[in-house]
Amino acid sequence: MRTKATTVDAYRLIHEGILALARAERQGFRIDIEYCEKKRESLTRKIAHNQQRVEDTKLYRRWAHIYGTKTNIYSNHQLARILYQVLKIEPPKMTEKGVEGATDEESLAQIDMPELKLILQMRKLVKIRDTYLGAFIRESNDGWIHPVFHLHTVRSYRSSSSDPNFQNIPKRDAEAMEICRRAIYPRLGHMLVEMDFASLEVMISACYHKDPTMLKYLRDKQSDMHADMAAQIFKMETIDRSLPSHYILRQAAKNGFVFPQFYGDYYGNNAVGIASWVELPQSRWKKGQGILLPDGSSISDHLMMNGLHSYNQFVEHMKGVEESFWGQRFTRYNQWRKAWVKKYRRLGYLEMLTGFTFSGVMRKNEIINYPMQGTAFHCLLYTFIELDKMMRDEGWDSRLVGQIHDSILMDVHPEELPRVEQAIRMIVKEMLPAAWKWIIVPLDVEIERYEIDQPWVKKG
Repeated sequence: MRTKATTVDAYRLIHEGILALARAERQGFRIDIEYCEKKRESLTRKIAHNQQRVEDTKLYRRWAHIYGTKTNIYSNHQLARILYQVLKIEPPKMTEKGVEGATDEESLAQIDMPELKLILQMRKLVKIRDTYLGAFIRESNDGWIHPVFHLHTVRSYRSSSSDPNFQNIPKRDAEAMEICRRAIYPRLGHMLVEMDFASLEVMISACYHKDPTMLKYLRDKQSDMHADMAAQIFKMETIDRSLPSHYILRQAAKNGFVFPQFYGDYYGNNAVGIASWVELPQSRWKKGQGILLPDGSSISDHLMMNGLHSYNQFVEHMKGVEESFWGQRFTRYNQWRKAWVKKYRRLGYLEMLTGFTFSGVMRKNEIINYPMQGTAFHCLLYTFIELDKMMRDEGWDSRLVGQIHDSILMDVHPEELPRVEQAIRMIVKEMLPAAWKWIIVPLDVEIERYEIDQPWVKKG
């Protein structure tokens, strides 16, 4: 078979994908409307309680003194002015345009003010109530919702969703995920099963740049890139992810440095995120600050013993970590990034491994990230299409009901579970690499099973 996909191959993937997703849309899944309505009422009471607590603070009184009847505690612009201009607090980071201090969750969490924690909690609860539960209620039809999946709206050739946006259901925040997923049910006598690709975008990136260090990490299951980076960032000999505190350090390295670097971020922003993960202030450090380590000392104690006494020194340390990351650890990857951008600037377009072409005005980060995002999703779409074919050919009672970029959700009859799991693994591990010869890393999936007749939170 050809190793290079063509435009015809790309069209065929989209065409078959649209049909498979349309069948999933038609199937839909059950939604507990009574739960959604009761939960919205409960959240409204919590929001009102938190708002009253905010209005009783000095911060709010200062805020109301300036804005009067126009005071809006949900306004990022007003909050930025109060924090950074009126109270003269140093912004943890600036907005993307660099016009004012940032007021996103990560930035506000870095500022030690109890009032901000209340505001963040209120924002989260309002979003759960209005954006998620409200959409479930609005889009339900006799206790069912049928999210729409699009393959023509995202520039990187990923999918999108609407009515309601199934791909926007929270996952990182445990409380928000629990509240929203508790409303979603399988058919009676069935169970929800979620198939999640493991590190798919990182895997696909290696198929483009072929960095030997990255390939070694991905092929050797005993190696751990994120643990190695955590050891370097936090100046430790080893990281044991079975220890709770070391697990946090590894997550901080993974989500605060490795992935952001792959997506084009830089060490200054990484330092902000990592400090937040390990609960260190952006100031000169003292003993006993931050998370506790297994020996009973704090992360600040450990870093101070290793020559880092303040956040500013940590930022400089992160600069060196970034230079080592691209200059020594992933040199081939770095060379590919530069060559890929240079090629785009010369041609005005770029071709993906799956036969798609993207062009037009793009930022550097987009040039580098789009092929990873789109190609990774196409691996999932291929899997979705093949599962849909097997489901229809073999007459399964199980049904595909949705997908979220790197995961697929199915409504499964318990007796068919072994066959469904066998089919998933066969497609991912055998059929995908056979169809696309450019896949040079071992793709894998994690399959999570939820209890029969229970919502998308009760694991079996």
